[in-house]
Amino acid sequence: MSADLIPGGRDALVLRERAQPISGWAATATLAWRAMLKIKHVPFQLFDVTITPIMFTLLFTYMFGGALAGSPKVYIQFLLPGILVQTILFITVYTGVGLNTDIQKGLFDRFRSLPIWQPAPILGALAGDVFRYSVASTLIVVLGSILGFRPAGGIVGVLLAFGLVLIFAFAVSWIWIIFGMKVKTPESVMTTSFLFLMPLTFASNIFVGLETMPAWLQTVVRHNPVTHLTNATRGLMHGVPVGGEVLWVLSAAAVIVLVASPIALRLYHQER
Repeated sequence: MSADLIPGGRDALVLRERAQPISGWAATATLAWRAMLKIKHVPFQLFDVTITPIMFTLLFTYMFGGALAGSPKVYIQFLLPGILVQTILFITVYTGVGLNTDIQKGLFDRFRSLPIWQPAPILGALAGDVFRYSVASTLIVVLGSILGFRPAGGIVGVLLAFGLVLIFAFAVSWIWIIFGMKVKTPESVMTTSFLFLMPLTFASNIFVGLETMPAWLQTVVRHNPVTHLTNATRGLMHGVPVGGEVLWVLSAAAVIVLVASPIALRLYHQER
């Protein structure tokens, strides 16, 4: 039958240009936006990004400031960089929690079936989490400034400290991605991660200096990665030379990413 005898037949036979696949960067950006929208739809995550940093800063400043430093205003100069480190490390857990939630809802398999750059769902989640870290960091520093925090390193030192904490948090998030792939429920990711994070953050120099601890505990705390990150963050904010600590943190972050990211991506492509 002639194409002229079919309504719209000639148009139906015209070859149309095939749609170009979405680029890897565009797919990552789209999924990063999705990760940020999760804060709007999951109030608990909004609580951890906003209320928890404010609560921790106020609680530790006014409860321990007088006993440990003579006054809250003096203590917050020491405390705030450590609270920044602790808060951001705790928030990294939600990378694994969010991924595990997607797995349980079937979105995991849907993402893998789409004609997109395959690492995009993971990198998009990580990029969205960087926004979450930035919100929490800004709240902590603004509140600290209201309470009397005065960083000797100025705005440049604060921004450099932000950047260093974000780099380390990005690296640690890959570990929670692996946990998110392996455990059964989002609650299991949360519980398992805090079993590691609680001793790492509290057995550090976030709240008190090393000199106040017993000798045996100083040895443990001195080799804690969180102590190195806190030293570097505190030094950058207060304009103290901490090049060795910064280099240690950057090296540790690079090692974590080089080891954990291939494992996480391999698990992502495996059948569950």
